[in-house]
Amino acid sequence: MNHASCSFKGGDVGSNTTCQFPVTCNGIEQDVSNTRLFKKLEKAGKIRKQKAGFVQIEAVLKEAILDLEEAGKIVHIAERATYLLAYNAMLKAGRALMLSRGYVPDDGTQHKTVVEMTSAILGDPYKDLTDQFESMRRKRNEMTYEAGTLLSRSEAEKAFSDAIAVLRRTLDDVKSKNPQLELKFKIRDGDG
Repeated sequence: MNHASCSFKGGDVGSNTTCQFPVTCNGIEQDVSNTRLFKKLEKAGKIRKQKAGFVQIEAVLKEAILDLEEAGKIVHIAERATYLLAYNAMLKAGRALMLSRGYVPDDGTQHKTVVEMTSAILGDPYKDLTDQFESMRRKRNEMTYEAGTLLSRSEAEKAFSDAIAVLRRTLDDVKSKNPQLELKFKIRDGDG
Protein backbone atom coordinates (compact mmCIF):
# COMPACT_ATOMS: atom_id res chain seq x y z
CA MET A 1 0.00 0.00 0.00
CA ASN A 2 1.54 3.28 -1.07
CA HIS A 3 1.14 6.33 1.11
CA ALA A 4 1.82 9.92 0.20
CA SER A 5 1.90 12.92 2.46
CA CYS A 6 -0.75 15.36 1.25
CA SER A 7 -2.70 18.23 2.65
CA PHE A 8 -6.18 19.49 1.93
CA LYS A 9 -6.38 22.99 0.47
CA GLY A 10 -9.71 24.18 -0.74
CA GLY A 11 -10.92 20.59 -1.00
CA ASP A 12 -8.06 19.49 -3.27
CA VAL A 13 -5.41 16.96 -2.36
CA GLY A 14 -2.15 18.91 -2.49
CA SER A 15 -0.19 19.02 -5.71
CA ASN A 16 0.44 15.28 -5.88
CA THR A 17 -2.55 14.14 -7.90
CA THR A 18 -0.86 10.97 -9.15
CA CYS A 19 -0.33 9.40 -5.74
CA GLN A 20 -1.75 5.95 -5.01
CA PHE A 21 -4.69 5.57 -2.67
CA PRO A 22 -5.26 5.22 0.17
CA VAL A 23 -3.18 8.25 1.04
CA THR A 24 -2.53 9.65 4.46
CA CYS A 25 -3.63 13.25 4.62
CA ASN A 26 -3.11 15.20 7.82
CA GLY A 27 -2.73 11.90 9.66
CA ILE A 28 -6.08 10.57 8.41
CA GLU A 29 -6.20 7.76 5.87
CA GLN A 30 -8.44 8.69 2.95
CA ASP A 31 -9.50 6.21 0.33
CA VAL A 32 -10.96 7.70 -2.83
CA SER A 33 -12.49 4.37 -3.87
CA ASN A 34 -14.43 4.33 -0.56
CA THR A 35 -15.73 7.83 -1.24
CA ARG A 36 -16.93 6.67 -4.65
CA LEU A 37 -18.56 3.60 -3.12
CA PHE A 38 -20.28 5.68 -0.45
CA LYS A 39 -21.65 8.07 -3.08
CA LYS A 40 -22.79 5.15 -5.26
CA LEU A 41 -24.57 3.46 -2.36
CA GLU A 42 -26.12 6.74 -1.28
CA LYS A 43 -27.40 7.43 -4.79
CA ALA A 44 -28.85 3.89 -4.95
CA GLY A 45 -30.70 4.51 -1.67
CA LYS A 46 -28.74 1.86 0.24
CA ILE A 47 -27.20 4.30 2.71
CA ARG A 48 -27.97 7.78 3.92
CA LYS A 49 -26.02 10.41 5.74
CA GLN A 50 -26.59 10.62 9.45
CA LYS A 51 -24.67 12.70 11.91
CA ALA A 52 -23.69 10.69 14.93
CA GLY A 53 -21.78 11.65 18.02
CA PHE A 54 -19.28 9.43 19.72
CA VAL A 55 -21.85 8.74 22.44
CA GLN A 56 -24.10 7.05 19.86
CA ILE A 57 -21.20 5.15 18.30
CA GLU A 58 -19.99 4.07 21.74
CA ALA A 59 -23.48 2.78 22.61
CA VAL A 60 -23.51 0.55 19.51
CA LEU A 61 -20.03 -0.74 20.35
CA LYS A 62 -21.08 -1.50 23.93
CA GLU A 63 -23.92 -3.61 22.54
CA ALA A 64 -21.47 -5.49 20.31
CA ILE A 65 -19.20 -6.14 23.29
CA LEU A 66 -22.17 -7.40 25.31
CA ASP A 67 -23.11 -9.80 22.50
CA LEU A 68 -19.57 -11.21 22.50
CA GLU A 69 -19.43 -11.47 26.28
CA GLU A 70 -22.63 -13.52 26.19
CA ALA A 71 -21.35 -15.62 23.28
CA GLY A 72 -18.17 -16.30 25.24
CA LYS A 73 -20.22 -17.82 28.06
CA ILE A 74 -21.94 -20.33 25.76
CA VAL A 75 -19.43 -20.95 22.97
CA HIS A 76 -18.82 -24.57 24.07
CA ILE A 77 -22.45 -25.48 24.73
CA ALA A 78 -24.69 -23.67 22.23
CA GLU A 79 -23.36 -23.45 18.69
CA ARG A 80 -26.36 -21.72 17.09
CA ALA A 81 -26.69 -19.08 19.79
CA THR A 82 -22.93 -18.43 19.73
CA TYR A 83 -22.99 -18.04 15.97
CA LEU A 84 -25.96 -15.66 16.01
CA LEU A 85 -24.50 -13.54 18.81
CA ALA A 86 -21.14 -13.38 17.02
CA TYR A 87 -22.87 -12.32 13.81
CA ASN A 88 -24.88 -9.67 15.65
CA ALA A 89 -21.67 -8.34 17.24
CA MET A 90 -20.07 -8.06 13.80
CA LEU A 91 -23.17 -6.35 12.44
CA LYS A 92 -23.13 -3.81 15.28
CA ALA A 93 -19.39 -3.22 14.79
CA GLY A 94 -20.05 -2.59 11.09
CA ARG A 95 -22.86 -0.17 11.94
CA ALA A 96 -20.50 1.65 14.31
CA LEU A 97 -17.94 1.95 11.50
CA MET A 98 -20.63 3.37 9.22
CA LEU A 99 -21.80 5.82 11.88
CA SER A 100 -18.21 6.93 12.42
CA ARG A 101 -18.18 7.87 8.71
CA GLY A 102 -21.55 9.62 8.97
CA TYR A 103 -23.74 6.95 7.34
CA VAL A 104 -26.43 4.41 8.21
CA PRO A 105 -27.97 1.69 6.02
CA ASP A 106 -31.25 2.78 4.46
CA ASP A 107 -32.75 -0.01 2.38
CA GLY A 108 -34.28 -3.45 2.52
CA THR A 109 -30.87 -5.16 2.44
CA GLN A 110 -29.38 -3.43 5.46
CA HIS A 111 -27.29 -6.38 6.61
CA LYS A 112 -25.72 -6.80 3.17
CA THR A 113 -25.06 -3.06 2.99
CA VAL A 114 -23.36 -3.09 6.40
CA VAL A 115 -21.13 -5.98 5.28
CA GLU A 116 -20.22 -4.15 2.05
CA MET A 117 -19.43 -0.92 3.90
CA THR A 118 -17.43 -2.76 6.57
CA SER A 119 -15.38 -4.45 3.87
CA ALA A 120 -14.69 -1.13 2.15
CA ILE A 121 -13.77 0.66 5.36
CA LEU A 122 -11.50 -2.06 6.75
CA GLY A 123 -9.92 -2.68 3.35
CA ASP A 124 -7.69 -5.40 1.94
CA PRO A 125 -5.80 -6.23 5.16
CA TYR A 126 -9.11 -7.49 6.57
CA LYS A 127 -10.50 -9.07 3.40
CA ASP A 128 -10.53 -12.60 4.85
CA LEU A 129 -12.49 -11.38 7.88
CA THR A 130 -14.97 -9.36 5.85
CA ASP A 131 -15.41 -12.29 3.45
CA GLN A 132 -16.21 -14.41 6.51
CA PHE A 133 -18.66 -11.70 7.64
CA GLU A 134 -20.45 -12.05 4.28
CA SER A 135 -20.52 -15.86 4.63
CA MET A 136 -21.92 -15.47 8.13
CA ARG A 137 -24.59 -13.09 6.84
CA ARG A 138 -25.76 -15.67 4.31
CA LYS A 139 -25.63 -18.50 6.87
CA ARG A 140 -27.56 -16.41 9.41
CA ASN A 141 -30.16 -15.75 6.75
CA GLU A 142 -30.48 -19.50 6.10
CA MET A 143 -30.71 -20.21 9.83
CA THR A 144 -33.44 -17.60 10.21
CA TYR A 145 -35.58 -18.38 7.16
CA GLU A 146 -34.93 -22.03 6.30
CA ALA A 147 -35.47 -25.13 8.41
CA GLY A 148 -32.73 -27.65 9.03
CA THR A 149 -29.66 -25.48 8.44
CA LEU A 150 -26.64 -27.33 9.81
CA LEU A 151 -24.01 -25.59 11.90
CA SER A 152 -20.89 -27.18 13.32
CA ARG A 153 -19.11 -26.33 16.54
CA SER A 154 -16.05 -25.26 14.54
CA GLU A 155 -18.21 -22.82 12.53
CA ALA A 156 -19.52 -21.32 15.75
CA GLU A 157 -16.05 -21.06 17.26
CA LYS A 158 -14.66 -19.46 14.09
CA ALA A 159 -17.56 -17.00 13.99
CA PHE A 160 -16.83 -16.06 17.61
CA SER A 161 -13.12 -15.62 16.94
CA ASP A 162 -13.73 -13.59 13.78
CA ALA A 163 -16.26 -11.37 15.54
CA ILE A 164 -13.65 -10.60 18.20
CA ALA A 165 -11.14 -9.64 15.50
CA VAL A 166 -13.62 -7.38 13.68
CA LEU A 167 -14.66 -5.70 16.91
CA ARG A 168 -11.04 -5.13 17.96
CA ARG A 169 -10.29 -3.52 14.59
CA THR A 170 -13.44 -1.42 14.83
CA LEU A 171 -12.51 -0.23 18.32
CA ASP A 172 -9.04 0.73 17.03
CA ASP A 173 -10.62 2.65 14.16
CA VAL A 174 -13.08 4.53 16.38
CA LYS A 175 -10.43 5.21 19.04
CA SER A 176 -8.23 6.76 16.36
CA LYS A 177 -11.00 9.32 15.82
CA ASN A 178 -11.80 9.70 19.53
CA PRO A 179 -8.80 8.87 21.75
CA GLN A 180 -10.96 9.46 24.84
CA LEU A 181 -13.02 6.34 24.08
CA GLU A 182 -12.36 3.79 26.80
CA LEU A 183 -14.35 0.63 26.22
CA LYS A 184 -13.17 -2.43 28.10
CA PHE A 185 -12.89 -5.43 25.83
CA LYS A 186 -11.36 -8.44 27.53
CA ILE A 187 -12.83 -11.33 25.60
CA ARG A 188 -10.36 -13.87 24.35
CA ASP A 189 -10.87 -16.17 21.43
CA GLY A 190 -9.93 -19.82 21.62
CA ASP A 191 -6.28 -19.04 20.84
CA GLY A 192 -5.49 -17.07 23.91
